[in-house]
Amino acid sequence: MENTIRFFDTTLRDGEQSPGCSMNLSEKLEVARHLERLKVDVIEAGFAISSPGDFESVSRIAGEIKDCTVASLARTNEKDIDAAYDAIKHAVSPLIHTFISTSPVHMYYKLKMTADQVLEKTAAMVAYAAKKCPAIEFSAEDATRSEPEFLVKVFEAAIANGATVINVPDTVGYTTPEEYAAFIRYLKENIKNIGNTVISVHCHDDLGMAVANSLAAIGAGATQIEGTINGLGERAGNAALEEVVMALATRKDYFKASSRIDTTQIYRTSKLIYTIIGMPAPINKSIVGANAFAHESGIHQHGVLAERTTYEIMSPESIGLSKNKLVLGKHSGRHAFIDRITSLGYKLNDNDINRYFDEFKKLCDKKKNVNDDDIAAIITSELSSQDSLYKLNRFDVFTSNASRGTCVMSLEADGKILEDVALGDGPIDAAFNVIDKLIDAPAHSLEGYAIHSVSEGKDALGEVVVKIKACDKIVTGRGLSTNIIESSILAYLNGVNKILERRDKSAETGDV
Repeated sequence: MENTIRFFDTTLRDGEQSPGCSMNLSEKLEVARHLERLKVDVIEAGFAISSPGDFESVSRIAGEIKDCTVASLARTNEKDIDAAYDAIKHAVSPLIHTFISTSPVHMYYKLKMTADQVLEKTAAMVAYAAKKCPAIEFSAEDATRSEPEFLVKVFEAAIANGATVINVPDTVGYTTPEEYAAFIRYLKENIKNIGNTVISVHCHDDLGMAVANSLAAIGAGATQIEGTINGLGERAGNAALEEVVMALATRKDYFKASSRIDTTQIYRTSKLIYTIIGMPAPINKSIVGANAFAHESGIHQHGVLAERTTYEIMSPESIGLSKNKLVLGKHSGRHAFIDRITSLGYKLNDNDINRYFDEFKKLCDKKKNVNDDDIAAIITSELSSQDSLYKLNRFDVFTSNASRGTCVMSLEADGKILEDVALGDGPIDAAFNVIDKLIDAPAHSLEGYAIHSVSEGKDALGEVVVKIKACDKIVTGRGLSTNIIESSILAYLNGVNKILERRDKSAETGDV
């Protein structure tokens, strides 16, 4: 008999907590839309109490998403639970996800609570949450380093007070597959009121076993897997959901489990998230890496040409990696453009379509052929730069190998034009120096600069990604143009605008 596995995606909460992986509201909304098309069962949209920005994004996602449960994380206290509920209460299917630590080391050093106090708090706060929302997930943080007998008592108390899902996290990535499977079986056999309660697992990848541990848990009776797209997350990250999904789909004979995931949306969702956080997929990344379906060895090439299954256990098409390389150009019309962005999985309103079509036409004047990667890059770049305070008006640079670079630049802000000039060690350094002169931003430093080609050819779009550190936080700036100096300016400007946006929101709440 085949089991149905639920997928709980925490890319927007656990994944976004990774240094340099923060997203703005527009980016979060687009990720949520892609996750909905991927058909994950639960989207953990954020940690509502953590900041006004997080509360707003959770609330906006809850109001827009119709085909997934939307969850917010909350610690086991009334203030957190109230904020979580207020953010998700208008969702079609809301869920409050509350947690408390249960391992001896966490209870003693982090919570400074006794086991009895943790047990009492669990019962009281799950009951409090259940009065507000019918769907409650309770997580025992650091479960795999907790005493099994105590964990049974905690989960029994959570279920008795309204928990519909119990989560058994391997918070520090400590366990191993056989050990974890035995642990899940023990809980399932000993929790007296387990009934139809969903058993969920949330694995971290500190020892490189998050996916293996998640799959072992399925074999032991877990029916919900938590993780992130591309395995994003704190420290070494979480279980990569696309890997767990494709393992179940490819090895149905072994796992005898299925899900409602639309695997053809995997590649697009993965690509969107890598683009937003300014990271390329590692070339050897399972499922979505550039080499996942590449065969260089002559023996492998011969085998694949003769019969694909000799070396490919899944097809590129199964994850949505289309071989269709049809291009658009300057003579392509609005309907052709709309048809293409729809086929790429984007659902846009008329205003967005008009804006992106204008950018597409501008690109066609610079680039003969525009392909799917170019179009996706345009849309993602626009998501990152929406509502920017400062916009590039024009720039001029001079550079040579005999003198310092010079940049003259003008920016537009609130209808005013600001202009200045600066020197630097080359044109890009000079351009960044002008921006720093024109914009009164908090102290910041450039922590990373990377450039790559979006598509092929000498007229390809060049994407620049910068990492800027300010107030102990790292923001990602992205810029896109066929002119690489312009890409660099746009990326740095995008990053500085994000710093200003974060400062302004902190000032509004007094949380500077």
